[in-house]
Amino acid sequence: MPYLKLEKGYSKEPVIELTNARTVLGRHPTCEVILENAAVSRQHAQIIERQGRFFLEDLRSRNNTHLNGEEIDGRAELNDADEIEICDTVFTFHLTLPETTVLAIAELAPLKVQARDATRKTIDDVVLDPDAEEIPLEIGGSSIISRLDAATGSSHIQLGVKPEAKLRAILRISNVLGRMLVLEDVLQATLEGLFEIFPNADEGFILLKRTTSNKLVVKATKTRGTDDDTNVRISMTIVKQAMKSGEAILSADAAQDQRFVTSESLSSLQIRSVMCVPMIDKNGDNLGVIQVDTKGLGRQFSQDDLELLVSVASPVSLAIENSNMHEDMLRQRDVQRDLEFATQVQLGFLPNERPEIDEYQFHDYYEAALKVGGDYFDYIPFPDGRLAVAIGDVAGKGVPAALLMARLFSAVRFQLLTNEKLTDAMTGLNREISGSGLGHRFITCLLTVIDPKTHEATFVNAGHLPPILKTKKQAKAIGIKDSGMPLGIAEEQEFRATTYKLKSGESLLYYTDGITEAMDPDNDIYGSQRLINFIASGPDDVVQLVKGLMANIEEFIRERTQRDDICIVVARRDE
Repeated sequence: MPYLKLEKGYSKEPVIELTNARTVLGRHPTCEVILENAAVSRQHAQIIERQGRFFLEDLRSRNNTHLNGEEIDGRAELNDADEIEICDTVFTFHLTLPETTVLAIAELAPLKVQARDATRKTIDDVVLDPDAEEIPLEIGGSSIISRLDAATGSSHIQLGVKPEAKLRAILRISNVLGRMLVLEDVLQATLEGLFEIFPNADEGFILLKRTTSNKLVVKATKTRGTDDDTNVRISMTIVKQAMKSGEAILSADAAQDQRFVTSESLSSLQIRSVMCVPMIDKNGDNLGVIQVDTKGLGRQFSQDDLELLVSVASPVSLAIENSNMHEDMLRQRDVQRDLEFATQVQLGFLPNERPEIDEYQFHDYYEAALKVGGDYFDYIPFPDGRLAVAIGDVAGKGVPAALLMARLFSAVRFQLLTNEKLTDAMTGLNREISGSGLGHRFITCLLTVIDPKTHEATFVNAGHLPPILKTKKQAKAIGIKDSGMPLGIAEEQEFRATTYKLKSGESLLYYTDGITEAMDPDNDIYGSQRLINFIASGPDDVVQLVKGLMANIEEFIRERTQRDDICIVVARRDE
């Protein structure tokens, strides 16, 4: 098993097993390896396994990732004993765990549970109408009737008759349930245990209440003496009374019980003795009911039986809650896995290398507020040597914005490579987005074509933040007057182009509103003027300029959570 060993710095785990195909290292709480250092990017780097080979990839981090002392740009293969450096934290990568390390991890590792087998056959969920068979308003007496508060009855159980048998029964079921996390297993094991405790029980079932409604669902049934456990008949009359009162109900002869005398179903079901116990969770809410019944007149349930069933219902309720939490955890794990895959796909849309053009330097930075985001940038080279730089921002964030970003990626390339004029490309792009049925979503987009022969940069802006020109003396936003509306608002919109000739030593900085709308703890925003001031006084080198800008923003927001996606692209003409 490959693993990382901490050599320098701080990590919650000194030895980290690489059990996933993708392991992300960074400052964000969703990372598999969390590095609590402000200099570390939220998603800084990742280790990927491909057919038994392992690769280290820098995720466009601000302060870079080093492998064996060398800064990596993109992806590099890992070998045994390689040294990985992220800011002030150093790991060594190893392909196999030594025996002593395996022992230490085995002693400390939490219990791993198996996911439920999707092919496992269980009873089909049957939804019952809670309004069926109305309960009589007046409740009369009965020959043998007993009620017990289901919420407190288990803590006041009387052990006068065979206490050792009761305790053994409770412990037996509790021990079995304590080892189960799959809901169907919990419920079926409960009924099997109850049939051992109550040899006079002929039928039993467990109903659970849906969290989204008051509908009751049949989740488990059992019938003595037959292999068909699904053929259990249910009367909602008794169930509803137990659910409404919160009390466990015992009727020694249900057919003669005056509480249920108006129920036609009881006489047709030939139920003679019934115990029905509501299951109460830790918040006092009703989860559902457990009911067992018998048809034999000489095999009625007793008060002791009712107390015992109430005592059993308490650990069953806890087991159901634990099972529900386990199911939620599995669903969250599946969602997390899907998001990780979506992150990989989105990173695949972004450029994996920066342009190499004589007399020019390029640098960029991208960071999503969530796992995936709606910011977009791209470099599109033309056959004649020109280069298009595209940047965009899809309204919203998360998976919906990321899907639109993926569409924008392909649409921009198609329009740029099939239209001679930049304005025609933006017009075609706007028509495509407007006619795509995206509703009220819109996209800001800025396209620039740089001609390295003439050093002319031509802009067409669809509602995006204007680029900032950094000269030797100042910084300023350009092309503001020629900016149009965002894509997707007006299908027949016409766009105008702006052309600027870059001089030696000048830079163009493109960015999204995650920069200007970054907010500090006092709810003040970073703003355009603060950005321009920093660019004007910042370093000329494009790498240092981007790093310095991100450090300045981090200092401004101070540990406040990033609210929006961030994207920066810088193009500079060398002196």
